[in-house]
Amino acid sequence: MQNQQGMTAPPPVISTKDHLYLQDMLNWNLLAMKKAHFMAEQCQDQSLKAELDRVGQMHHNHYNTILEQLRQEQNQNPSGYMQ
Repeated sequence: MQNQQGMTAPPPVISTKDHLYLQDMLNWNLLAMKKAHFMAEQCQDQSLKAELDRVGQMHHNHYNTILEQLRQEQNQNPSGYMQ
């Protein structure tokens, strides 16, 4: 049995598969944010409207967090972004 060691840091490149998954994550969060915003606009119950606004803001924050991480990685390693 070989002694396998785990990765201590992520690789300096993002594979095509990883890139597509990150793109999906951005799309999911954007869609969820838009749906929550739309539902909040239609809602008459103020407590439900506030909760939908909170959910929309959460997805907006997730979207921005993912995007900022990708930008930081690209700035740190501009030549090896994708493999």
